[in-house]
Amino acid sequence: MDVFNREDQGARLKDDASPVTEADEAVEAYLLAELARLMPNTPCIAEESAARGETPTQNGAFILIDPLDGTREFVARRLEFTINIALVEQGEPRAGAVYAPALGELWFGGEAAFHVRAQPGEALPEAAQWRRLAARPEPKDGLVAMVSLSHFDAATESFLARLPIKAQMQAGSSLKFCRIAEGLADVYPRFGPTHEWDTAAGDAVLRAAGGAVLTPGGDPFVYGKAAQNYCNGPYVACGDRSIARFF
Repeated sequence: MDVFNREDQGARLKDDASPVTEADEAVEAYLLAELARLMPNTPCIAEESAARGETPTQNGAFILIDPLDGTREFVARRLEFTINIALVEQGEPRAGAVYAPALGELWFGGEAAFHVRAQPGEALPEAAQWRRLAARPEPKDGLVAMVSLSHFDAATESFLARLPIKAQMQAGSSLKFCRIAEGLADVYPRFGPTHEWDTAAGDAVLRAAGGAVLTPGGDPFVYGKAAQNYCNGPYVACGDRSIARFF
């Protein structure tokens, strides 16, 4: 948040033309150090390290880190950026946390999913203040679609045209997964390029809330694609798996 509020955020473009700031690098360094202390035997795949070619070998459980998801929103001083951490095992995100520090909100999930208000620098509120999340069943009067603030494209528009969409909601970063997990929306398609660290934490929260993330063909969405440099293909996040009949 210190970097967010600075006039000079230290922003620059990486080799793939995506932006990076001092906050991306500082958050990643902090998280890698803390996770090495807490889970020393679990490899961590993190966005900025991966951009430098530093991806430890993983053949079991591993952690995916996006230190700043929604860097474009961050640079534009919009509030919808997140910090994403997920534990992946056997190709599935088993637990994850999505934190939006500028909004003071945290979503996390494992066996169940929760939302809590938590300001930067404060302790996590007690469990009595956690709100349990549940994705909603498919509404009979039409679906609410989450769409990206920065990445809405023709393929997404064409896909949504096949579904009974009654309304669209915009959100940045991993918040789209979280809104579906909260029962505020029903479907979020993404056809543009993403990496596993972009999606795993939000995916974990949504799955823990009873939702699903699928390929456009309706197959399970898998993680651990080291041979593809952890690049994702297209996916569709759903609050109710029955929505897949429209794909």
